Amino acid sequence: MKLRQKNEGLVVGVEYKHTRFKILYAVIIFLLAVACLSAIIPIGWLFFAGFKEADEIFATPFKFFPDAFNLSKIAEVWKTVGFGKYFINTFVVMAGSVLSAVVLNGLLAYAVSVVKPIGHKLVYNLILASYMIPAVASLVPLYANIVSLGLKGYGIYLPLCLLYGANAYYFMMFKNYFDTIPRSLMEAARLDGANSLRVFFSVVLPLSKPIVGVISIFAMTASWADFLLPYLLLQDDKLATVMVKIYNLKSTMSQMSNFGIDKYLMALTISILPQILMFVIFQKQITGTNATSGVKG
Repeated sequence: MKLRQKNEGLVVGVEYKHTRFKILYAVIIFLLAVACLSAIIPIGWLFFAGFKEADEIFATPFKFFPDAFNLSKIAEVWKTVGFGKYFINTFVVMAGSVLSAVVLNGLLAYAVSVVKPIGHKLVYNLILASYMIPAVASLVPLYANIVSLGLKGYGIYLPLCLLYGANAYYFMMFKNYFDTIPRSLMEAARLDGANSLRVFFSVVLPLSKPIVGVISIFAMTASWADFLLPYLLLQDDKLATVMVKIYNLKSTMSQMSNFGIDKYLMALTISILPQILMFVIFQKQITGTNATSGVKG
């Protein structure tokens, strides 16, 4: 669309003919460009630094690009660190987190939005109130509950999946979406003999594929990027996620043969690539849902 035909946003086409709005538009574009560069340059530097040799990283004058791209270095770092099992561990946590996020939040939102049992308004208000509690403040109670339930220990990903899945924001997204589903479809299923649980899995979830997809993406990225919860709950290095392994690698790399800062930077690059790919593939769903997921009373 041509700028002069633009009819929505902060500056529309009619206003653009005035000099002050041209200046405002130029300032906006400049600020957006600066914000984009500030986000892209560190990632770009990390990617190129991973291909450099150690002496190139600390060379004077500074060089942004490496002298050569040695692609075999990726395979070498992957094998040395043993990334395979840590990626598998992270994918297991991701799968459990997605399942937990969809089923737990979906059922709760279905109960509040559709079934509406006694006390559903209180539950809704309590969930809204939970937005006021900082995530850091809730960390200690969550950890204490996990320990008291005996879920902390070796060889169990269940607490991680539950913590990543139970999310007030996911609940609100589900509820707002369920509010738009025609009730006549659910009533037709009930006339055919379906109970409330059957209606949820046979009618509501199939009609909610867009929001299920977006929440799945959010759950995947959150579980992949998190470090603190896996670090606290998983005590066996063999069960560690990628981010925990990256943290531990910093203290153990000195004991590894021919593993310097350049290979550590390559390991960091490998660890963030899946997140970047997920965002590139699903960016329309992520940004589109964020823009339209207002909270309705």
